[in-house]
Amino acid sequence: MSSIVNRARSTSLPNFLAWRALGFRTICSGRLGFAPSNPDSPASAGTKILESLKEEFEVGSRVVSFETGKIARFANGSVVLGMDQTKVLSTVTCAKTDSPRDFLPLTVDYQEKQYAQGLIPNTYMRREGAPKERELLCGRLIDRPIRPLFPSGFYHEVQIMASVLSSDGKQDPDILAANASSAALMLSDVPWGGPIGVIRIGRICGQFVVNPTMDELSASDLNLIYACTRDKTMMIDVQSREISEKDLAAALRLAHPEAIKYLDPQIRLAEKAGKQKKEYKLSMLSEKTLEKVTDLAATRIESVFTDPSYGKFERGEALDNIGKDVRKVFEEEGDQESLSILPKAVDTVRKKVVRSRMISDGFRVDGRHLDEVRPIYCESHYLPALHGSALFSRGDTQVLCTVTLGAPGEAQSLDSLVGPPKKRFMLHYSFPPYCTNEVGKRGGLNRREVGHGTLAEKALLAVLPPEEAFPYTVRINSEVMSSDGSTSMASVCGGSMALMDAGIPLRAHVAGVSVGLITDVDPSSGEIKDYRIVTDILGLEDHLGDMDFKIAGTRNGVTAIQLDIKPAGIPLDIVCESLENAREARLQILDHMERNINSPRAQDGAYSPRLATFKYTNDSLRSLIGPMGVLKRKIEEETGARLSIDNGTLTIVAKNQDVMEKAQEKVDFIIGREIVVGGVYKGTVTSIKEYGAFVEFSGGQQGLLHMSELSHEPVSKVSDVLHIGQYITTMCIETDVRGNIKLSRKAMLPKPERKPASDAGKDSVMKESSTVYIETSSVGETVASMPSIVTPPQKSKLSVPAVVIRTAVECHEAEKSSPVNKNDKPKRATTPKPDRKPKSTASKLTATQKEEEALESIAPEETPAECGETLKQDGKLKSASPKNSSTDSNLVSSSKAKKSTRKENQSENKAEESAFVSTRNLKIGTEMTAKVHEIRARGLVLDLGGELRGMYKFKEDEEAEFEKGDTLQVKCTSFSTKGIPVMALVDEEGEE
Repeated sequence: MSSIVNRARSTSLPNFLAWRALGFRTICSGRLGFAPSNPDSPASAGTKILESLKEEFEVGSRVVSFETGKIARFANGSVVLGMDQTKVLSTVTCAKTDSPRDFLPLTVDYQEKQYAQGLIPNTYMRREGAPKERELLCGRLIDRPIRPLFPSGFYHEVQIMASVLSSDGKQDPDILAANASSAALMLSDVPWGGPIGVIRIGRICGQFVVNPTMDELSASDLNLIYACTRDKTMMIDVQSREISEKDLAAALRLAHPEAIKYLDPQIRLAEKAGKQKKEYKLSMLSEKTLEKVTDLAATRIESVFTDPSYGKFERGEALDNIGKDVRKVFEEEGDQESLSILPKAVDTVRKKVVRSRMISDGFRVDGRHLDEVRPIYCESHYLPALHGSALFSRGDTQVLCTVTLGAPGEAQSLDSLVGPPKKRFMLHYSFPPYCTNEVGKRGGLNRREVGHGTLAEKALLAVLPPEEAFPYTVRINSEVMSSDGSTSMASVCGGSMALMDAGIPLRAHVAGVSVGLITDVDPSSGEIKDYRIVTDILGLEDHLGDMDFKIAGTRNGVTAIQLDIKPAGIPLDIVCESLENAREARLQILDHMERNINSPRAQDGAYSPRLATFKYTNDSLRSLIGPMGVLKRKIEEETGARLSIDNGTLTIVAKNQDVMEKAQEKVDFIIGREIVVGGVYKGTVTSIKEYGAFVEFSGGQQGLLHMSELSHEPVSKVSDVLHIGQYITTMCIETDVRGNIKLSRKAMLPKPERKPASDAGKDSVMKESSTVYIETSSVGETVASMPSIVTPPQKSKLSVPAVVIRTAVECHEAEKSSPVNKNDKPKRATTPKPDRKPKSTASKLTATQKEEEALESIAPEETPAECGETLKQDGKLKSASPKNSSTDSNLVSSSKAKKSTRKENQSENKAEESAFVSTRNLKIGTEMTAKVHEIRARGLVLDLGGELRGMYKFKEDEEAEFEKGDTLQVKCTSFSTKGIPVMALVDEEGEE
């Protein structure tokens, strides 16, 4: 010890670094020890040898291996099953003590972690959370064939945990986990009547495939999972596309010998590494107690079951009273041992009474025959405000199914190791406590609810249209209103009707029914002496029977199957025989469903959902989404629609047409869309001018709504009809190469009905004057007189006649109201110089050119392209000009009248010519009277009449001697690039 102290003093290291100098190891695992004398030669660790045992065999052209002894050595039983690069570990543990209970507390947990495929979970905590739906379903898949093989009375808690260690994505690990769990039970000391083999069968192009890969399974029309012992069937799970009963029976008979290949390797592995089965205490019924309960209650129980007038709750209440009476007898005798197992004994007596009566007499609890289906009630469109709904009742079992349609982006994301990443069709099954008149608490995911919902989902998935033809995401909610057996199959029937009610084009209706089995077994040998197949079982028959065989399908074949049994296996022949019984019952149910609704309902109601798909560029969609998706969320919040964006495609899903229109307007305002002549657009009035209003719509684009397009009735002021900020609906009636858009409001308004002229009105006109004047000029000039009986002229190609027939009184009034004033004299001005186009580019405009453009912008919509438009004054139609009067000369009865008309129109009285000329009839050289509408720095804006504007350009030295409202005699000399008439004074032209 002194040598140690001396060595410590001699060192110059700090105290906390002097451990090596003292010969001690560093602190490790809370223990101190002496280090070796030579620190340069550390001690070598011993080599541990892990003895592992392995069994390899071949199933369906693939090598499968069972391995034990290398990992999870402390578990009661552990096996690693491998196929290709997919490996699954399954472990079994059993509780040491037995708590008092009357059922087997078996728990099966299946888990898929993302490390198995080399990924980190995409969750906030970056780790796996609560079990997903697929994990619950795989746990049920393992539980269903294993549970019946535990011995009767074994009530010790057992837990099976299956974990996927690695996955190559080729094989579904669920089958491997089920076989690994069977092998782990064989290696443990838990009493169990296995082993079992589980196999998957597919069918591609009519050929059955054993253990298909995931790629092969996607092309298969059959997904059959079959579990069995050496001679009996334990479990069946099927998803198919209307496979016939004959083909399904052939697939089952093929699956049985393939599944048996898993049995012998498990037995060989158990012989090498298995533990001795432990003697566990079994809770068995004593024969003495059972006989006494039978003597006390059998007769009364039989009387209850033979009375068909009892309902579900009345029958249950009567049976409870019998149990209470039996309990009183045992309490008086003080038999505590019998009291502890009394509920189990009474239930056993009930079971014997019901089963013996059904086998011997062929009658059931409610008085039906063995193959009789309960009364059915169907009602579609039960909730009109929803997308689709249906109410289905079979006996006392009632289910309400509703359908909700959503956008493709609302599909469910699946974080599973294999299979598709998303699911667009979902069926959620709910079993609330009130459906059985019980008090309960609603929790999270329930294994039973998930399993029943998935079964109904698989049954309906086969008849849905492909995603290309029907891109909706579909969700069905199945709410069980009352339960008395087979609620999952009622969900299939109600779900099919609700899908039809939602307008989804199903290939056919799908119905489901549950088939039961009652057997008479020889106690000594365990062989079945007699059996009865029961169609459409009650909840009580499900509890007291041996099998719950749920089969769903159409008239053409089966779409889904789920088989659960209670005894240790059922012969495959009985299973195949049950398929035909189920088909006959299914056809009866389909008849009722098709009488209620046999085709998809037309989606034309106020609550019918709407879906629209648009193609946009990525930049446009980026502007729609906005920063962090703000704009997209805002549209969804304001309208209630759902927007889904994927690969340049925008999908809008709305619950009705009103919501769809609101969403489209919001999207169009942000992105815009191509403007098409004849298209209807909604926008906001941004500015009001004297000649019309500008409307902003479709992504910030602007169009001109001219005064003439506001209403079918004459409009004197635009502000009388519109105001800034008003939201209106318009139609695009014209676009040009410059992108100018012309809108019309009156095109969206109903046209007023024309009142036919009565005979009395015609007579009054004839009596007022015997002479009718035909007017061919705008000043009401008389051209020719005709007798009082006038043949009406033929209808012109224009929307209104070019020649108007008036009486003398009407013509006289028109002359008085004419804006032409013969006493007005035009102002003099210098001779205009010919216009010359500037050589400068558009980017270098002179002041004169800018002013000319300002003059041209007074009415850019009034171009010569406005063919067919006629001008009105005081509600009277005028012809365009003297030159155009010749086009209607065929309406005058005499050729002399035509010549005299031309001469008079070409007379010196040009001031009396029409002041209202349409753009169609206005030509170079046409003279007319105009008023000064506006005075600008470099010219005048002239009112040519009929809302038509022209421009007069000042000369270089000309002074503005004009006043607003002056009347000028002008002549059209040219048209600007925008189609605006360029006018000159007539006197100036004469001086030239």
